Amino acid sequence: MTRPLLEVCVDTAAGFDAAVAGGADRIELCSALDLGGLTPTPGLIAHARTSPIPVYAMIRPRSGDFVFDAHDVSSMRDDIQAMRDAGLAGVVLGASLPDGQLDHATLEILCTAARGLGTTLHRAFDLVPDFDAALEIAVDLGFERVLTSGGALTAPAGAEIIARMQARAQQRIVVMPGSGVNATTVSELFAHARFAEVHASCARSTPTQGDAAQRLGFAQSERRYTSSDEVRKLRSALDGIVSSELA
Repeated sequence: MTRPLLEVCVDTAAGFDAAVAGGADRIELCSALDLGGLTPTPGLIAHARTSPIPVYAMIRPRSGDFVFDAHDVSSMRDDIQAMRDAGLAGVVLGASLPDGQLDHATLEILCTAARGLGTTLHRAFDLVPDFDAALEIAVDLGFERVLTSGGALTAPAGAEIIARMQARAQQRIVVMPGSGVNATTVSELFAHARFAEVHASCARSTPTQGDAAQRLGFAQSERRYTSSDEVRKLRSALDGIVSSELA
């Protein structure tokens, strides 16, 4: 029985190194995780080029919704090419229509641009009015996996729906739980189904330095950072679940 793959999302070079040191199996590379994750910067991409584990880059040109216009799509296609040129393993994509449905036409353009790279459908999926229909679109477009919290604030809260989607997927696509997944909550997820992959930030918080930055609106009172200890704890919890199943 194979152990579940652990993907960790990071938005700094220090976070990248912490995730690798802690035992992550794959990296989701972003900037601005406090905004839900945006396309990573050139410097961070360069840092990831020599990664010992696969790296998937977020392709999201701005914060806010996932309803993208032609300018956004053009930028996203260029960003996908930049990740290909950098030698990264894959990209993380998503696009919505105003009513929350997946934007099939835009996703088809992006998936065509990403041909030959791995592809993850991000949590734009959680906005859809019909999970079953959206899952079929993801399969039709050739995504490797869909990242989802089951439409809930956290994956443990949406575990029943995520498990149902995994059953529907029938190994045609990986259903990867994400949001609120840590060493404490992961067992709740696996009580509903056995997942092949999980996604987590493995973050801790630290006070922001300097009152002026907060006063002028440049920073919040706390800053989150990827913790190698949190990665190790989650990796250990996942391995413990496998061990208990084999016992």
